[in-house]
Amino acid sequence: MFIQWGDKPVDRHRAFSTEESLLAYLQQRGPHSCFHSTAYYKHPLERKMVDKNWLGADLIFDLDGDHLPGVSDADFPSMINLIQEQAWSLWNDFLEPEFGMQRQFAQFTFSGHRGFHIHVRDPLMMGLDSNARREIVSYIRGEGLEVGGILAGGNSGWRDRMDIGMQSVLSKLSTIGNKETNSRKYIDEFYDLLNSNTSSRNVSRNRISRLAESTLLEDRLARLSTDHNLAVFGKDTEIFWELVKLDKSVVLGTAGETDENVTVDVKRVIRHLGSLHGKCGLRVTEIPFERLDPDGSNAFDPLTESIVFSQDNQSRVEFLIDDVTASLGGHEISGSTGEKYEVSEALAIFLCLKGWAKKISP
Repeated sequence: MFIQWGDKPVDRHRAFSTEESLLAYLQQRGPHSCFHSTAYYKHPLERKMVDKNWLGADLIFDLDGDHLPGVSDADFPSMINLIQEQAWSLWNDFLEPEFGMQRQFAQFTFSGHRGFHIHVRDPLMMGLDSNARREIVSYIRGEGLEVGGILAGGNSGWRDRMDIGMQSVLSKLSTIGNKETNSRKYIDEFYDLLNSNTSSRNVSRNRISRLAESTLLEDRLARLSTDHNLAVFGKDTEIFWELVKLDKSVVLGTAGETDENVTVDVKRVIRHLGSLHGKCGLRVTEIPFERLDPDGSNAFDPLTESIVFSQDNQSRVEFLIDDVTASLGGHEISGSTGEKYEVSEALAIFLCLKGWAKKISP
């Protein structure tokens, strides 16, 4: 599938029998963005889905930074750092240890814009239907998990996450309750987490503050550590455990055209490896597994290693919106409406394609 520039219709169901024919199409059309099917078909050249004869599909996980609660791509480098941590957690904490997914069948890519993709091409999983794939997503999100049963049961991945998450949430609630530095930040973080989750929407910031004040009472914390079924925080106890689950889950989107749909859909398209992302000009780039961990000694840097355009040629730009930050090739820039800067060609293309700036005469 190809997205064209401007208001031209999307060009779908294109099939190529050779790499040369694909390259010829790209040279002639110069599309905005390129996608390939995640599914396999007996007759892929057919234009109608009903005639293609579906055989199976890759298991795809799409993590998009602008779906992180409380995070905006207006601070692009910070968003990329956070979503890269999520991609590593998804594989290292869930897919490999709990689902037994093997690295030999996995491919890891930077999407070229705001996130990361994990492609699993295990022949044993290609035939999974949408319901089976949805169950994987639900488990990763912690949906439907009974907290009391998990904490009272034996060792498990979610038991460990609950123990760690409980301490993390209590620490942040203590900061809120004592009105310390970062209290507003944590209130906003919890508000976004809860209200992006279908089972706990419409939770107010006042209710979060009330829960935080309850955690300052030491007798309640003592009861919490001995009996997880007690309504330790009254009617706000349910919110507390929901925060614990959300704190340790991986964010797979919940609204609109979501990341979840990418995993569940067995007839999906996804960005073509090596193509340029038309919304920012960066390349969809494969990441060696050993470089996926953002805290590793040789971590992959998407804002350096996916650059295609020149970092030597300079262009002058004027910002069109307020309070945005971008970083490419180690050069970071922040700007607001009307401010003018001289930046590299690569960064100018990035800013202009995102609609953050326009190119102006020197």
